[in-house]
Amino acid sequence: MRQGLNRQTVIEAAAEIAEEEGFEKITLASVAKKLHIKTPSLYNHIDNLMDLKKALACYGIQKFAAALAEPAIGKSGDDALYAIGTAYVDFVRCHQGLYEAITRVPDPTDSEFEQESDKILKLLGKVMEGYHLDHEEAIHAVRGLRSIAHGFSSLELNHGFNMNASKQKSLRWMLEAYMTGMKAMKKSNVLK
Repeated sequence: MRQGLNRQTVIEAAAEIAEEEGFEKITLASVAKKLHIKTPSLYNHIDNLMDLKKALACYGIQKFAAALAEPAIGKSGDDALYAIGTAYVDFVRCHQGLYEAITRVPDPTDSEFEQESDKILKLLGKVMEGYHLDHEEAIHAVRGLRSIAHGFSSLELNHGFNMNASKQKSLRWMLEAYMTGMKAMKKSNVLK
């Protein structure tokens, strides 16, 4: 067994492949090649490819949660929500492979994955408190924010924004419209 090789180094090698070559390029053979070992040696650290992809999704969501939380520190309301929405899109821009691992996790109900996902939900729930939403309204608001950020990111990755206008301004416009609409709906009791 190669010295220094452990489960974490295997996951990190898979993450590098996902980031450099794409999520689809992750195979046991490609990870072994990256680590300069024979494929059977991986079984000392992972069960199979499914286990590796689950571990990669958990690794990715830890990084994603940190990326969303950091810019929101010390902010509240619209400022926090804008920081999180922007951080979401920036994470996808910089970590396409990890983001795909997160969105394609083999078992989203896996306890480790859920635990990391809950950190994001708690962060977003805390930010939504500033909008005085009840529990169900907050769920809808979180889903709305995720849909905006994920949709924007997906379109951008697939070269869906070819008009000559700033994508960053478009993102800001969408997030501001979302926040304005959410406050207006709450004020007029449309959310009930």
